[in-house]
Amino acid sequence: MIDIRPAASRFSADHGWLQSNFSFSFADYYDPDNRLFGPLRVFNDDVVQPANGFGEHPHQEMEIVSIVLRGQLQHRDSMGNTDVLRPGEIQRMTAGTGIVHSEVNPSETEDLSFLQLWFLPSIRGLEPSYEQLAYDQEALVNNLLPVVSNQPASEKVARIHQDVTLYLSKLEGGKELTFEQESGRYIYVFVIEGDLTLNGVTLHSRDSARITDVTQLDIASGSGAHFMLIDLPAQA
Repeated sequence: MIDIRPAASRFSADHGWLQSNFSFSFADYYDPDNRLFGPLRVFNDDVVQPANGFGEHPHQEMEIVSIVLRGQLQHRDSMGNTDVLRPGEIQRMTAGTGIVHSEVNPSETEDLSFLQLWFLPSIRGLEPSYEQLAYDQEALVNNLLPVVSNQPASEKVARIHQDVTLYLSKLEGGKELTFEQESGRYIYVFVIEGDLTLNGVTLHSRDSARITDVTQLDIASGSGAHFMLIDLPAQA
């Protein structure tokens, strides 16, 4: 089953300095039927105005992945990490037993567009940890490039404490990919830009698909697409 969730169906919040779109229950948006997809708990699509951001706040028992699409994201945390995340980089934070961090747009002129995903960890009580890695943006072209995994195959893949692999891809117009998966697992697809076809079903920019009971996914694009695909277990 391919369950398409159009971009317009997401909950939107406009705080002036922050425009957010929530794919799952978050903050003021609560839908008891839209809390999880496997261990995927949060998928937020945020735009932060220049010189603004999220002040210090705590997290526990969550695996948090951030991906910048445009601009810069400055991260600081209670472990002493201070980094700036840019397009082409992945940030993974294990909140574990507890961490405090801040996320701000350090630019005075450019807005920040980024995606933040939260996954329930497979093990509770982990020691908090953090990593930021760059991936090869050329390797995204007509390829599903793993950038986060619980079993990273290279030092350019961030390690997550959940049975999840997150792929990024830039599919050129007229090209096709096939993703094969074990029975009983889920697939989550998010179109960052462009148009994408999944087993003949079309998605547009910022649409997502929650896919179950599919072991072969044929992926195509007529005009080109930048997208994310997540392979994840059916249960957290």
